[in-house]
Amino acid sequence: MDMTVKPLHPIFAAELIGADLSVEPTQELIDTVEQAMATYAVTVVRGANVSDDDHIRFSRAFGPLELPPGLGRAAGVAPAKRRMRAELFDASNLDENGEIIPMGTGRRKLAKGAERFHTDSSFNPLPTKWSLLLGHIVPPVGGDTHFIDTRAVYDELPATTREKIDGMEVIHDFWRGRELTGLTGVTDEMRKTMPPVTHPLVRTMPYGRKALYIGGHATGIVGWEEEDALKLLGELYDFATQDKFIYVHKWRQGDLVIWDNRCTLHRATPLETDEYKRDVRRTTINEYGPETSADAMAA
Repeated sequence: MDMTVKPLHPIFAAELIGADLSVEPTQELIDTVEQAMATYAVTVVRGANVSDDDHIRFSRAFGPLELPPGLGRAAGVAPAKRRMRAELFDASNLDENGEIIPMGTGRRKLAKGAERFHTDSSFNPLPTKWSLLLGHIVPPVGGDTHFIDTRAVYDELPATTREKIDGMEVIHDFWRGRELTGLTGVTDEMRKTMPPVTHPLVRTMPYGRKALYIGGHATGIVGWEEEDALKLLGELYDFATQDKFIYVHKWRQGDLVIWDNRCTLHRATPLETDEYKRDVRRTTINEYGPETSADAMAA
C-alpha cells in the first residue's frame, strides 16, 4: 500500500494519503496510523468514503469502542430509530429521517456546547483514546473543526505554572460545563446520567510527553472553591487557545479525521443555517477494557 503522511500545521496535524479503509486493516496501515498519531495527534485520512461497517472495523483495530449512551445495558430493549449503526455517535444536523433539525430547537441548542474547546468524553470515568469522525455530507460553507495540541501548550507554559499544576486533579462535569455556556433547565435526573468525575490536570502520554487535560467539561479542581478553580482553568484555557496553537480543518467530502483525546482539544464551528445538510458520524475508542457505553460505566 503506497501511503504518504504530510504535515498540515507547523506544530501538529497531518494528512494520510493513499490508505484504503474499505478492506481489513493491514499491519502496515495500523502501524502507519499509530505512528502518525503519536507524532501529530491529529490525522486526516483523505478520501475515506467508506460505510458504517468499514468505519467501525477500522476503529476497532486501535481499541475497544466507547458506545453511545444506552448501549451496553439495554438488552431486550428495542433501540430508537437511527440513520446509522448503533455504535456510531451522530454529530450531524439531521434527525432520524435524515431531515435538517431546525436551528433553535433543543437538540441544536445542546450541541452549541461543542463550540467551546473540549475533549470528547472527559466527563466519563474512563477517558477515551481517539475519536474518528467521518464526513458523509459536507456543507459548502461553515462547519470547520478547530484543533489544539495540548502537548505543545504544556511545553510552552512558564516553568512556574507547570510546577504549580502538576499533581492537580480536575473535576469534569458534562452538565455543569453546559450550564457555564448558558444551558438552563438541567435536572437532577439529567445529572445522574453523567455524574462528575476527576482526572489529572496533566496527563503523560505512553511515549512520555506531557499534555494539559482541560476544556469545556473541566469545571473544578479538587479541594478548590469553584470560583478559584474556574479562574485558573480559564487562564489555562486562554493560554491554550492562542491562534498559534490552532489547526483549522476545512472538511472535504469523505475526510476521516482522527484525533487523540488524551492530548488535544477541539471545537465545532457553527453551521448558522438550515440550508445545508451536514452528516458526520463518529466512533470513539478507549485505551482498554470491554466495549461499553458511558452511562453503563456511570451506573
